[in-house]
Amino acid sequence: MRRLFAVAFLGILGVASSTSSVIAGSGEVFVVQASTEQPTVAIGGSVVPYREVTLAAQLPGRVKFLAGQEGDAFSTDNLLVALDDAELLAKRAAAYAQYSAAESELRNAGVQYSRELWSPQSRAAPGGMAIPNLFDQMFTRPAEDFFGDRDRDAERSADLYASSTRIDQGRSAMLRAQSEIQAIDAKLRDAKSVAPFDGVIMQKFIEEGDTVQPGQPMLKYADTTWLQIEVDVPARLGQGLQVLQVIPRGATFDDHHEPVDVRVAQVFPMADVQRHTIKVKFDIPQGVSKPGMYAKVMVPDTSMAAGLARTPAIPTSAIRYRGSLPIVYIQNAEGEPELRMIREGKRLPGSMTAVLSGIAVGDRVYADPGPDILREPASPM
Repeated sequence: MRRLFAVAFLGILGVASSTSSVIAGSGEVFVVQASTEQPTVAIGGSVVPYREVTLAAQLPGRVKFLAGQEGDAFSTDNLLVALDDAELLAKRAAAYAQYSAAESELRNAGVQYSRELWSPQSRAAPGGMAIPNLFDQMFTRPAEDFFGDRDRDAERSADLYASSTRIDQGRSAMLRAQSEIQAIDAKLRDAKSVAPFDGVIMQKFIEEGDTVQPGQPMLKYADTTWLQIEVDVPARLGQGLQVLQVIPRGATFDDHHEPVDVRVAQVFPMADVQRHTIKVKFDIPQGVSKPGMYAKVMVPDTSMAAGLARTPAIPTSAIRYRGSLPIVYIQNAEGEPELRMIREGKRLPGSMTAVLSGIAVGDRVYADPGPDILREPASPM
C-alpha cells in the first residue's frame, strides 16, 4: 500500500514540477499581463435547496402510508407519511365515553342542587297527618332549634355546599376528559406528516411497513424551485460581502461549466468555532445545477494586500487539463516549452482567465499549445 502511494505521489510530482519532454516548435507566445480586475479567491461549496426540512417521527408506530419516491413533487399540506393510528382512535373513543359520563354527572348534580335550593331536605317533614307528626312539626323541631340541639339553617347550607361540590366535580371530570381528547387529537395529527410547502422528496429513510421511534428521520423534503450555493469563506473575505451583492460570472459547476452570475443571499452572523470561517449562501439562476453538486465561487478579495497584488491574466485557450488539474505551457529561459500547474481564478472578458498561482506577470505562456509545441511527457512509471 505504501509503495502504491509513493508511486502515485511521484507521478503527481512529476506532472506538476518537472519539465516535460519537449521539442522546439512554433506557437504564439503570450507575455503574461496583470489583470485590472479585482482579485478573487476560488472557494468550493455545494448546491443546496432554498428550503429543506427533515420530517421525523413524533411518536412510535408502524408506517402504513408513504406518498412517493425521491423526486416526486407535492403541494402544501399534501399527506406524505402516515403511521398506524388504530390504538389512538380506540383511546379517543374511550375518552369521549368518559366525557359523556362526566356530562351526565354534571346535569344530575345541577338537578340535585336545584332541589336542595327550593325544597331543603333538612326541613322536610315526615309524611302523614297523625297527631305525633303534627306535634313534632309544631313543638319538637322549634324546641330543638331554640335549645341549640339542632340548626336546620346550617344543615341546609351544608346540603347546598355538597350539591355545589358535586357540580364542580362533574365540571372537572368533563374538563379532564376534554383535555384527554385534545391530547389524543394532537397525537393523531403527529401520526401524519404533511408537506410544509411546495417541494419534492429528496431522500427517504423508511418504507411502508417499517416501525419507527420518536425522533427517527423519515423523509428529507425540499423546495428546489430556487437553488443556492453554500460555502464557508475565510473571515477576511466575508467582510467584503454584502447581501444582494451580485458577482458577475462568479460561479462554475461540475454539471455546468459556463460561469454564471451569483447573488449574495445570506451572510451568517457567527463564524464557525472550529474552522473560523463564515457561512455564506449565494443565489443562482434556475436550471443551472442540481442539489448536492459541487460548485466553485469566485469570492472578491477586498483586503489591502490583495488590492496591492497584481493578479496575472492569460488567454483561456492557454489552459489545458490533466484530469481535473489545470496546466499551462510556458517558454523557459532556454526557449523551450515547460509544463506548469496553475490555480484558476475568475473568467475575464475577452476570453481571458485570471491565475491565482503558478505563474507570474512577465512569464511567457503558449496561448494555444498544440502537438507541434510538445509531445506527451513520458510516464513516471
